[in-house]
Amino acid sequence: MDVSTTLWVLTVVGLAALIAVDFFIGRKPHDVSIKEAGIWTVVWIVLAALFGLGLFVLAGGQPAGEFFAGFITEKSLSVDNLFVFVLIMAKFSVPSQYQQRVLLVGVLIALVLRAIFIAAGAAIIASFSWVFYIFGAFLIYTAWKLIQEARADEPEEEYEENKLLKAVEKRFGVADRYHGTKLWIEQNGKRVMTPMLVVMLAIGSTDILFALDSIPAIFGLTQDPYIVFTANAFALMGLRQLYFLIGGLLKKLVHLSYGLSVILGFIGVKLVLHALHESGVHVPEISIPVSLGVICAVLVITTISSLIASKKQAAAEADQEKDEDAEKDSVEA
Repeated sequence: MDVSTTLWVLTVVGLAALIAVDFFIGRKPHDVSIKEAGIWTVVWIVLAALFGLGLFVLAGGQPAGEFFAGFITEKSLSVDNLFVFVLIMAKFSVPSQYQQRVLLVGVLIALVLRAIFIAAGAAIIASFSWVFYIFGAFLIYTAWKLIQEARADEPEEEYEENKLLKAVEKRFGVADRYHGTKLWIEQNGKRVMTPMLVVMLAIGSTDILFALDSIPAIFGLTQDPYIVFTANAFALMGLRQLYFLIGGLLKKLVHLSYGLSVILGFIGVKLVLHALHESGVHVPEISIPVSLGVICAVLVITTISSLIASKKQAAAEADQEKDEDAEKDSVEA
């Protein structure tokens, strides 16, 4: 897809305007209701759909299909990221009325980092076609690792600050409590960070790890930097509202890791086949319509199976609780 500098500028300005509107709406700290989160989640999805339809009208079915496949993949991976965001919020004891501000700035940091990674990835791909082998192998390895972690069924771990964040905290110091939405304060004659800034940096910097699988994954669906960037942008910008909308449902998506592993493994195989094709080996390549169909089917099956499994587990726990209560009553009698 041939994208002019003017279109790039207009796209970035348009996305910046949307972010500004989002910031203006959420500028006043408050607890986000399910209704508010639901409305804005729908708004962001509709905006992404309209952008994809615009690509279809102006550039054809191929770019539009690549955008939708990339957007759905990035959105599904971002849902998995919400688990970590929950741990970060708990780690820093972020007051509920400030969580939306934390997520907004954290996602903005993530968006800037993604843009840098996408530019680097596009440059590498343009110069070295063999990098598809590395991307493919890495995604297949990540898929296997996700399955291993899901099967281990280990208890939820506490968020551990990375070395970069610890170094920043040591260098500037951190206040002992939140001061509204302030990021810096004067304490004992020294300018120090507030916990608000620390948690924002935690969410933004954690996205570096998330990008290690999401960026190769979307490059497996399209090598167009414009589509890669816009798909990532639309997937990330609705993440704040999605956090509040499905926060209570995250624990019910018990099979999400399995679904994501299938998607990443599938894209990894697609990348390897593409690399072999580029090397002159006659192998079948997986088309975008097939990719989009597989991704959607996996997500639907994963969601349905997760909800069924969660319902059965809840019923089993309720029965066990009844049995324990009955046994307790019989002992007391």
